[in-house]
Amino acid sequence: MSKEMQAAFTLLEEEKGISPEVVIGAIAEALTAAYKKQYNQSQNVTIEYNDAKGDFIVYSTREVVDEVFDSRLEMSLDDALALNAHYQIGDKIRFEEKPKDFARTAANAAKQVIMNKMREESHTIIYNEFKRYENEIIQGTVERVDDRAIFINLGKVDSMLGKRDQIPGERYQIGDKVKVYVSAVEQSKKGPIVYVSRTHPELLKRMFEKEIPEVYDGTVEIVSIAREAGDRAKVIVKSNDANVDAIGTIVGPRGSRIRTLVDELHGENMDIIEWNDDRATMIKNALKPAQVNAVIVDEITGETVVVVPDDQLSLAIGKRGQNVRLAAHVTNNKIDIKSQTKFDQEASEASEVVAEAVESTLSDDVLD
Repeated sequence: MSKEMQAAFTLLEEEKGISPEVVIGAIAEALTAAYKKQYNQSQNVTIEYNDAKGDFIVYSTREVVDEVFDSRLEMSLDDALALNAHYQIGDKIRFEEKPKDFARTAANAAKQVIMNKMREESHTIIYNEFKRYENEIIQGTVERVDDRAIFINLGKVDSMLGKRDQIPGERYQIGDKVKVYVSAVEQSKKGPIVYVSRTHPELLKRMFEKEIPEVYDGTVEIVSIAREAGDRAKVIVKSNDANVDAIGTIVGPRGSRIRTLVDELHGENMDIIEWNDDRATMIKNALKPAQVNAVIVDEITGETVVVVPDDQLSLAIGKRGQNVRLAAHVTNNKIDIKSQTKFDQEASEASEVVAEAVESTLSDDVLD
């Protein structure tokens, strides 16, 4: 029994990461449950583990009484004295039970409790392990691909890369290695659930940290990211060292650093934008490559009107509105793009309305 038990403990600890103490506790709990199923009570049962022998010993305790009402909990004084002449009323006597004598149904109940306990402990270990990777990048192996999702093996747990978390245009085969961002780790009745993404903005930030030492150590800070995965991203960067050029550091010599990230993200184009404390300047920078004539910020409504040359309007807005949409997102501003001609026309019309209003007011004053 001892060698078999110790071998089982070693196997569980090595393969499942479950300590012997946890298994011993689970078995003790199972034996208690088995005893209760057999005898309809377990209030007087104690389970002890003999480490030297590798055996579990089940003890039941009975109290010495004048009159016995429950033979599982009590025994008469005469019976107690037959065991030892020194026993008295009120003494509690411990008896060793034999687990092998339990009914088969009780044994099955014990087995189920043990399995449940070990499953719970295994789930907890896996959950704690992957919780450490939350908001980080990990690499997995593609196990299955269907129309709904890509199923990725992360080692001790599988995850599902849904459509909205896939970069458009990316194709994977079974066995491919893929880097994913762990957006959340949750515990469920069936075990840990690891949510992963290839489209999350934080994926890009973590990639910058891994690829560029100056970002990892905080010399260059990633202030904000807006991306339409697989197509385009805008990234605001800030240097915390006057001697370090933030944009140059991110891009690298002849674009070598940024090219690595672009290739990893299926050719996703990236606009690297330098941080500026001035809101208008920041918005102007975010709308590049379009030229901007003026940025008018309404401090009350929070809305911003950007005036661009007529021939720059489509570039400023971008294909399907992408450029202005990403600029608004990355700067956290509402942006209204207007051509210079339209802006001048609206300004002229507004001036005429004001002039008419002033003239009308003056006329009324004269009449009065």
